[in-house]
Amino acid sequence: MNTVKAWVVAVSMGYGHQRTAHSVRGLAPENRFINANDYPGIPAPDRRKWEGSKNFYEFISRFKRTPIIGNVVFSLFNKLLKIASFYPQHDLSRPDANVRHIANFIKRGWGKHFIETLKKQPLPMIATFFVPALMAEFYDYPENIYCIVPDADIARSWAPLMPHSSRIHYCAPSERVVERLKQYGIPPKHVSLTGYPLPKENIGKQDEIARSDTARRIVNLDPEGVYRREYASLIKEYLGTLPKNAGRPLTIMISIGGAGAQTEIGITVMRSLKEKLRAGEVRLFLGAGMKESVRTRFTNELTRLDMGDCRDNVCIVTGDTLETYFNRFNEALREIDILWTKPSELSFYCALGIPIVIAPPIGAQEDYNKEWLLRLGAGMSAENPLHVNEWLFDALKTGWFAEAAMQGFIEAERRGTFNIEKLVSQKISTV
Repeated sequence: MNTVKAWVVAVSMGYGHQRTAHSVRGLAPENRFINANDYPGIPAPDRRKWEGSKNFYEFISRFKRTPIIGNVVFSLFNKLLKIASFYPQHDLSRPDANVRHIANFIKRGWGKHFIETLKKQPLPMIATFFVPALMAEFYDYPENIYCIVPDADIARSWAPLMPHSSRIHYCAPSERVVERLKQYGIPPKHVSLTGYPLPKENIGKQDEIARSDTARRIVNLDPEGVYRREYASLIKEYLGTLPKNAGRPLTIMISIGGAGAQTEIGITVMRSLKEKLRAGEVRLFLGAGMKESVRTRFTNELTRLDMGDCRDNVCIVTGDTLETYFNRFNEALREIDILWTKPSELSFYCALGIPIVIAPPIGAQEDYNKEWLLRLGAGMSAENPLHVNEWLFDALKTGWFAEAAMQGFIEAERRGTFNIEKLVSQKISTV
């Protein structure tokens, strides 16, 4: 049992930063993380500043679906999130307009109350979003400050105004992020390649859960046995002996996201797979999150399609609290074969042996996450959801999804949570 405790700090802007915090919550007092933008006693000006950012992001995420003008508006927004070209490699430590803008808000008091609150019981701080880490450094937080990066590449805004003298210690999910932070001027001693923190309950102490789940998954992902015949020795080396059957139909999960931007994809896929769902050939999990409007749309669509007789094959994964939802989501991951999601932090879940169908990215960081998945061979870009009943099953016949599952399982870092816990427990001084 881990005895080291730390403040685990997220922000409630979509699910990504909170999902990351949920995986390392075991380090926090009472196993609970704190949202820097929504905690007891937060000053009204701070709340308004955070809510403005959150509401704008969710609006842009939904508005992107508006024909023609949606893409135009989003392209303007995306310029604010721009990540500079990696090559030719050069010094990118000079702060850009976004960095200066954030620094000015912090200098004027944004986040001071939050950091002073944490100082009353100073523990190491683990932030899953860069802004609370920048606040902690500016307001002289007396303990170590860690920042978990949840994407395969990041913008300059993740590093502070004066990066060379920063004491923030970054937990990087990929080699690219390690090198990128060096370009941004972060001292190499303050960057650790930990991998992204995945839920322990989906891994096991010695990877036994992830290994067993992947073994079952391979059977469903290779119905013709193409991949298993070609790579029998590789499968034996990493997974052992495969079961004769998976004990379930092919199961696909569609993750909707905190802003609800993927709802239409879920509905379209449900319609396209209607006959296969009726026949029990496929199960569909819909990760609806906490939004009642999303749950209601899915429930109404099931009724409209007259699918009452096959509701056992359509599961709406939801929860009244965020903790309940994340726990149910993680449980559902053990029962699925394919994850359909925009390339958010869920891209790293390919390390659990789950192939990713990549929905359209939202933001520059997701463009890079998509590129990372494709290079790894653990994901494929989604074709038209209307015809998923054809293209997905064509790919299944070739064994492609089984290969993608193995690529993620073998090549992607799975033990990020354990590595971060070890890093914090070593109490490497960043003060």
